[in-house]
Amino acid sequence: MPKLSISTTGIINSSQGNFDAREDLLAVEEPLEIRLTFGDLIRKEMPLMVTMRTPGNDFDLVRGFLISESVISTNEDILRISYCKNVIEDELGNVVRVELQPSLVFDSKKLQRNFYTSSSCGVCGKSSIESVINHCQPILSKVKVGQEQIVKAPEKLREAQRVFNHTGGLHAAGLFADTGELLLMREDVGRHIAFDKRTGAMFERGMKVAGHFILVSGRTSFELVQKCVMVGVPILAGVGAPSSLAVKLAIEANLTLLGFVKSDSFNIYSRAERIVN
Repeated sequence: MPKLSISTTGIINSSQGNFDAREDLLAVEEPLEIRLTFGDLIRKEMPLMVTMRTPGNDFDLVRGFLISESVISTNEDILRISYCKNVIEDELGNVVRVELQPSLVFDSKKLQRNFYTSSSCGVCGKSSIESVINHCQPILSKVKVGQEQIVKAPEKLREAQRVFNHTGGLHAAGLFADTGELLLMREDVGRHIAFDKRTGAMFERGMKVAGHFILVSGRTSFELVQKCVMVGVPILAGVGAPSSLAVKLAIEANLTLLGFVKSDSFNIYSRAERIVN
């Protein structure tokens, strides 16, 4: 029961001193509640989180979030994902239940999140900075990507943004091959949600990541760098600026971090040897 990702609203457009009543298209933003079922002999259910997102690819979002939070390590750790039906009408399509494999050992106390997370910042809901920092393996990939592939990526990502083309209101995260081919793209009102949707789709399809790079449509925050390191993608690029903490983590994790990617230029903040002429 997925919901629509675009809605309409009436507006008054002001142009050159004239007012004109018309309809406008908006990117939908609604809450998604994730419930987790786990345990072997005695199955338990807990509310995991509520996040704001653009409806669509919700199961990809769930997979990507659980991977980035180290709840699961492979797609096989999930027994089933489904929309909850025994909810009030307004919540239909906005509540997802994730059933983990009975054999998966899961400590619910390790996931200390507030019950609400805004769509603009996935870190804000963390109970402490210590819970943000996952112990990630440094990236050892020797992949080389040409400058030409990097500078052409933003246009390819933009052309693939179906909902953005109608509303102008969504971020995107794309997975690219080292040849510059766009392999997978997801979009959402939140940068980190689009990233999780892409990660979830990638793992559901069993795609390899060692020789690829990721481009995001906005700035690169600490959390996006962390999510990239968690899945082992060696290069993360953004059309905007990185934060100081994002650069620090990228250096520590051997991640190549790029910012201000345009059609003719970009900045390299760490591990420049992976980018070649």
